[in-house]
Amino acid sequence: MKINNKYLVLLIALISFGSVFSQQVKGVVTSDGSPLAYANVYIKGTQNGTSTDENGVFEINNISNGEHIIVASYTGFSTESKKINVKENSLTVNFILHENSSLEEVVITGTLKPVSRMETPVPVEVYKPAFFKKNPTANVFEALQNVNGVRPQLNCNICNTGDIHINGLEGPYTMVLIDGMPIVSGLSTVYGLSGIPNSLIERMEIIKGPASSLYGSEAVGGLINIITKTPQYAPKLTVDTFVSSWGEFNLDVGYRALLGKKTSFLFGANYFNFNQTIDNNNDNFTDLTLQNRISLFQKWNFKRKDNRLFSLASRYFYEDRWGGELQWTPEYRGGDEIYGESIYTSRWEFLGKYQLPFKENFLFTFSYTDHNQNSVYGDVPYLADQRIGFGQLTWDKKINKHDLLFGAALRYNFYDDNTAATAEMDKNNPDEVTIPSIFIQDEVKFNKKHTLLLGMRYDYDKRHGNIFTPRMAYKWSLSENDILRLNAGTGFRVVNLFTEDHAALTGARDVVIEEELKPEKSYNVNINYLKKIYTQNNSFIGLDMSAWYTYFTNMILPDYDTNPNEIIYDNLDGYAVSTGVSANVDMVFYNGIKINLGGTFMNVSQTENGITTRQILTEQFSGTWGISYKIVPWNLNIDYTGNIYGPMRLPLLGELDPRKEYSPVWSIQNIQFTYDGFKNFEIYGGVKNLLNWTPNKGNPFIIARANDPFDKNVIFDAQGNAQATPNNPYALTFDPSYVYGPNQGIRGFVGVRYQLD
Repeated sequence: MKINNKYLVLLIALISFGSVFSQQVKGVVTSDGSPLAYANVYIKGTQNGTSTDENGVFEINNISNGEHIIVASYTGFSTESKKINVKENSLTVNFILHENSSLEEVVITGTLKPVSRMETPVPVEVYKPAFFKKNPTANVFEALQNVNGVRPQLNCNICNTGDIHINGLEGPYTMVLIDGMPIVSGLSTVYGLSGIPNSLIERMEIIKGPASSLYGSEAVGGLINIITKTPQYAPKLTVDTFVSSWGEFNLDVGYRALLGKKTSFLFGANYFNFNQTIDNNNDNFTDLTLQNRISLFQKWNFKRKDNRLFSLASRYFYEDRWGGELQWTPEYRGGDEIYGESIYTSRWEFLGKYQLPFKENFLFTFSYTDHNQNSVYGDVPYLADQRIGFGQLTWDKKINKHDLLFGAALRYNFYDDNTAATAEMDKNNPDEVTIPSIFIQDEVKFNKKHTLLLGMRYDYDKRHGNIFTPRMAYKWSLSENDILRLNAGTGFRVVNLFTEDHAALTGARDVVIEEELKPEKSYNVNINYLKKIYTQNNSFIGLDMSAWYTYFTNMILPDYDTNPNEIIYDNLDGYAVSTGVSANVDMVFYNGIKINLGGTFMNVSQTENGITTRQILTEQFSGTWGISYKIVPWNLNIDYTGNIYGPMRLPLLGELDPRKEYSPVWSIQNIQFTYDGFKNFEIYGGVKNLLNWTPNKGNPFIIARANDPFDKNVIFDAQGNAQATPNNPYALTFDPSYVYGPNQGIRGFVGVRYQLD
């Protein structure tokens, strides 16, 4: 058969053209060793792409010969690209995508504006629910034990209430916010932290260092902003419940509903119960406070024109907790026959955000809390009511290189109790004050590398007059992956003594207030360095290093040393200093291993009359770690977490007290196994406190005079000092304040999680 030459040429051209575009690239996209379904994979600069199937497999056809860049991406994960040279008919390329590093998170706490963590001039640490799931706990207070530089401090061996220390500073120096609202303060500094359920948390943002120029009093040592989930993006239903071998039971439930086209609703509930009287250290006192707690939360989001913000939220919290002698029952409450500490807490919270319907960006935020405390410590009652109202209006305005923020706030505090704190001339005199504030902030972005932030806040407190708190922050972007920050500023704190220091209410020590307490002031400077490292084998390393120096005047700390039978409160006639360095390292390896390490070295001291002493209950060094790995064929995740703390100076009752003046180096370590081979379900279990460490190890006792909690057999001299007798050889009084760590030993736990998107 004769073929026309022109058809032959056309046939050869078509064959050649087809061979050029008939090449194929295929592969698998995974994350942490698991297939990543519906990830996007495409050839850069072309329309040629596809999505992975349920097994993470992709296939792209009709790729021309030559060099190309192939890209894999998925929302919430890092985007990876690879250079390929297409020569053969089929080429295999695999991708490993990692969840976005916390260095890429959008944060709002540092400047009251949403901004990338790498871009903000104020160093902010971000922790998401996945971090806390590695060591499941029943509340926020316990969950913070694995955050570097942050320590939940127990203040009482009997009722187990506590507060949060940041970089060694006492709990009242830490401000805790919920959705940016300062509703966790005063009474809730001690009693309210345990009532925040983990199921509601979208993320936590932590600032270490003064933030008074934006948030006012109490933000002297740092702040923790607990940001709750947004209803429209939350899972439809979540359930998380676990039990421990000690008999603890915890249940978290979250439910999301869309009510019409413009309203979304989120409901959360937490229930915790522990009712076992355990006394492993044999002092006839409960090792862990018995608790019955419920917390209910709801949040509403409303769609408005031009996507303006409007949300409302509320929470109710009730808790009944008691600790004491094993024979205690409710009929002994408030009596002097059998010692018990019984606390009933009832608390309401309301908060909201409303963006005004103007062209300019005006945002009004508000909150209100009502806290009722009905408690007894042996035969000493403590009955208190606190109400806090807060409103704040901000105006966000950009002018050329200036990103301006103007704000005005009004805070109302009401506090009343049955102690000397609200008594005057034998009459009840509740503490009631309204504090107006204004602030301004200017963030100047000179260029891509240099940003300067200047801020100033003015508060008027009728008890203390005018208070100014300026601050400055500077950010230098050394490269896309290197950020250097310098922050400096001042802070102030108005002390609410009895609502903040639980030790003033428990035990047999007398509380002495030397004079009218003045507001504390602080001056701080810190430097922070962030770095991201991407290796050639798809591993990631994130570094976050800081050094700080804080100088305090008028500092108020309890004096346990001058008189062992008293707690003396007075303004420090001198100064106090907190200085140190800390570092966090996050590593994600190509084989799925994740490691986060943290370490803090610090020195917190007070100098008075030329004598410098270490702050009580403050460690000089601490460390945290978390190591995670998934065995893919078994659908099994393994998480090993822990912390370590250096020695702390402890409150002794006198020279004869046989208990150790300093705590030993101690560590709490945990391991968890999670099976996620079922659809929508996870089953987890593990062991807490693997080393079975408790603070009674190496001590003759923890609670002083546990056999005589009402000091009925203590002999006092004319000055009120306990005397050494055959029945009391160490000259002690009843005192449960010698505490620096949890009394719970080793225990197992098992739980289940369910999530319906």
